[in-house]
Formats: sequence, structure tokens, C-alpha cells
Amino acid sequence: MEFSVVEGLRAIKFDLVFTLALAAIFLFVGSSLQRRVGVLARASIPAAAIGGLLFALLVLALRSSQTLGVTLDNSLRAPLQTAFFTTIGLSATLALLRGGGWRMIFFLLLASLTAVMQNVAGIGMARLLRVPDALGIICGALTLTGGPATGLGFQKLIEQEGIASAGELIIAAATFGIFVSSLVGNPVASLLIRRFRLSKPQAERAKEHSGADELWAIGSTGPIATLEDESVETVELRVEKAELTGGEMLRHLLLILIVMGVGAVLSFGLTRLGLTFPGYVGAMVVAALVRNFDDRLKWFGINMRAVDALGVIALSLFLVIALMDLKLWQLAGLALPMLLILAVQVVLMILYAVFLTFVLMGRDYEAAVTAGGHIGFGLGITPNAVANMEALVARYGPAPRSFLYVPIVGAFFIDFTNVLIITAFLNFV
Repeated sequence: MEFSVVEGLRAIKFDLVFTLALAAIFLFVGSSLQRRVGVLARASIPAAAIGGLLFALLVLALRSSQTLGVTLDNSLRAPLQTAFFTTIGLSATLALLRGGGWRMIFFLLLASLTAVMQNVAGIGMARLLRVPDALGIICGALTLTGGPATGLGFQKLIEQEGIASAGELIIAAATFGIFVSSLVGNPVASLLIRRFRLSKPQAERAKEHSGADELWAIGSTGPIATLEDESVETVELRVEKAELTGGEMLRHLLLILIVMGVGAVLSFGLTRLGLTFPGYVGAMVVAALVRNFDDRLKWFGINMRAVDALGVIALSLFLVIALMDLKLWQLAGLALPMLLILAVQVVLMILYAVFLTFVLMGRDYEAAVTAGGHIGFGLGITPNAVANMEALVARYGPAPRSFLYVPIVGAFFIDFTNVLIITAFLNFV
């Protein structure tokens, strides 16, 4: 720990160990609140989101009262994020890819249309409020579908449009999206599930199917996990029920770390070719190749229970640290036009997810989970989407297709189409 004075305010900087300890404490707090507060449980808001946002609010209160400034060591955020997407790649079997089929392409089209809608709404609101069109793009697909990384990538272009403090505005708008996406995604999806009676909570189904075999699927697992393709055939993904030992978990952790290393080399090579991707894409691609080679050759014997457990750990720690590190006072400093534009974007995203994503993806349980995930990365970032879905499937049961195409589209393909869309709109304005 280090103490200093920043802008006249006494501040404390926590080291990595203390940051992890705080993350663990607030994960416990978030989990406890989720179980005990009915509205949080019914809305399936992730425990990591509850704990992380609670800490961010505490830091905001300390700063607002001029009591103390708090800085965290977030150096583990990138490795944890990469580790999580590596587990997503290790779950991408050819059977699931075939099962995703046209739905993955169709969902990409829906997500791309969302980016167009966000820019149209942002520019429209900007003109209504008589502010620069570029501000509408900042509060549109640039930071909502795109996230902070994509937003900062366009910072210089935005500044050329006359927005001098583009960097600060981009961070503030992206922070707003990350904050809101963890609060509204699952309440919307849970409402759809209950309204159309698409699934029962797992506790109720366990009583009805107490003798059912335990099957496992990608993402959070439950009593029954099946995947239907276009011919209504069922693909059951089963793993051994053997107890997960420390050695088994270590073996899979080492595999994930090796894949992350190879993926880093791949990402570096793509960067040298002039291609820009999120840092975790290389690891996710390598992991998918490893999984499918292993399915054929049985070299490693990947146990999806171990992969899933490590993925949940990485995602939970990443999300709680990311949200704990939110600088909410940046939101408090948002100009009124930005707040109005972003408020409209939240309402539009919810309506889009309910009336387009949910309906066009099939109006079934998987479609509801996909809608919750779409709100997650349509307003925030892909880990928000996956955390939303994790909380939903933990309560209502597995959704293997959703865990296939939402992370892949949100983390990879949407970056291609969104960059083209943002560039087109910048040229337009």
C-alpha cells in the first residue's frame, strides 16, 4: 500500500495482493446480497456486478466527501479476461458450431444493425440538443457496442471533428455503458423467461427430475444440457462424473496458460500485419483449434467441468475488479446532453433486445438468454454479456447456443462490422 496526495486529496493505492483480497471480499458480499435480496435474485444480476459496483459507490462516496482517494492495481484484468476467453475457445466444439449455424450469422447481423441504430439515435439526439454530431457517435456505437478500447482507437478522428476532450468523454460514456449493462440486462431477460414461461428455476426442476442424469454444456452447467440443430436432432455433451482433483484442475490451468501464450504470439503476428483485434482473440482462436484437435486425437483429454470451473473463476475475478475500478465521478461530470443521449440509448437497447433479438432469435429460452447477453455487450463489454448469461443459466438452466455465438460475436466479429459502421458515420457527419 502507498499513501500520497493527489489534487489536494489524501489517496491510497492498493497493491495487487490487497486488490485481490478486496475483490474476494466484495465477491462474497455480492453473492450474499444476491441470495438475500429478492429483487436481485429474481433479476439474476451477477454477484460480481453487485459487489464491484458496491465498492465503486463506496469509493465515490469517499472521494465526494473529500475523505480519501482510492486506486487499485488492475494489472490482472487483462490476463483474467484472456483466460476466460480461452475457456470459451476450449468449449467451441464442431458440434456446437454446427448447432449455432445460421443463428450465429443472423445474430451478427442483428448486432451490427444495433450499432447502426445507436449511431442514428445518437446523431439524431445530438442535433435535437444542438450539440456536435460527433458527440452522438461517442454516445453511440463507438463506446456502447464498441467499448472503451474501440472508442479510444477513434479518439484522434473524433478530436478532428471538433471535440477537444474526446478521450475523457469516450471513457465516461463507456463507463456509463458498462455500469448500466450489468443492471438492466438480466432483469429484462428474466422478465421474458417468466412472462412466456420459457424455463423454471433449477431448484424447481431438480425436484421434478431428481433422477435425471447430469449432463454438461458450455458455460454454467446444470442438470440437463442439450443442443438442437436444424433437424431437431439432440447433441448431448457428457463428461466424466469423476471428482475434480487438484491435479486435474492444475493440468487444465497449465493448458490454458500455454494456449494464452501461443495466442499472444498469434495476436502479435496479426498486429504486425496491420490488423487490430482485442488481445484475447488470439488465445480464443488457438483454444478452439486445440479443443477440436483433442476431440479427434484425445491427446489431452479435456474435461469440460474443469474448463468451466476455471472460466467461472476468471470471469468473476475479472468482472469484480473491472467494476471496482470504475471511476463513477466521471459519470457525475457528464454534461446533460450526454446523459440524455445515453438514457435514450439504454431504452432503445432494451426495446431492441426484447422486440428484435428475442423475437427473431426464436422466442424461446435460448433467445431470452441471448437477449440478456446482447444487452450486456450492446451497452457494455463482452464480459458483461457473459456474466449476465452466467447468472441466468445458473438460475434457469444451460443455454449452450447462447454461450457459443454471443461471446464470439461480441468479442470478435462485431469489431469488424462496428469499425466499418463507425467509419461510415464519421464520414457522413
